[in-house]
Amino acid sequence: MQFVGYDTDQPGLFVSHATGADANAPHDVEFISLGSGTELAYTLDERHCAGAVTDEGHVPCSNPTAPYCPQHRSTWVCAKCTGTCLKDEMDCVEEHAIYLAAFAPDVFKVGVTKAWRLETRLREQGADRGALLQTVPDGRIAREREAEIAAEIPDRIRVPTKRAGLHRDVDDDAWDALLAAYDVDAADRFDFAYGLDLRDRPVAETIATGTVRGVQGRLLVLDHAGSTYAVDLRDLVGYEATAEATTRDVQASLGAWG
Repeated sequence: MQFVGYDTDQPGLFVSHATGADANAPHDVEFISLGSGTELAYTLDERHCAGAVTDEGHVPCSNPTAPYCPQHRSTWVCAKCTGTCLKDEMDCVEEHAIYLAAFAPDVFKVGVTKAWRLETRLREQGADRGALLQTVPDGRIAREREAEIAAEIPDRIRVPTKRAGLHRDVDDDAWDALLAAYDVDAADRFDFAYGLDLRDRPVAETIATGTVRGVQGRLLVLDHAGSTYAVDLRDLVGYEATAEATTRDVQASLGAWG
């Protein structure tokens, strides 16, 4: 079996039982829920390209580049847009939202999404809080406004930075000051809870064995052997796995020695 993708909206992993030699036909994809309390027991083996997941199923790839080889790596061109369309024809002619996102304790970013996806997009990123700044008629205007704000507030936050604050609360004073600077109405604010119940920073690891606490953005938090781990779901993609608990020695958290 191979981990070939993940979902952060309804948290779960996509698993295929195809092999690199089965590349001529799509194969069924199994969904493994990552709901709180789920018990995972997988040992990671070799890692290679995850191939492609289509409407017909999973098409495997034996290329050693992971998580995706050049043939299967996709780039969302709109993510690079700053207002000048990079496509042959602009197709983002619907309402877009410019927003702020907060990651504990005091890391903030600006972003853009389709207006109807605002709350979903904030959750996908694992934001602790969010705020709608403005709704505009299309993506071009939204990206222009985002680029202006990005001169003051980052438009990208790396996963290790998000992981470092999982056990902390948002700095209320810093967040309120930011919202005041942009005159954000109370009705346009969001507050998210992921049920992780962390007292200490989880250990960064790439494992798929343990009891799931929850998923925040693409960070899977699970308990294993007396320690709590935060796993970047993208780091699991491409791994072959066997359905048995890992016996590999992993770094323990300080709490495991208490």
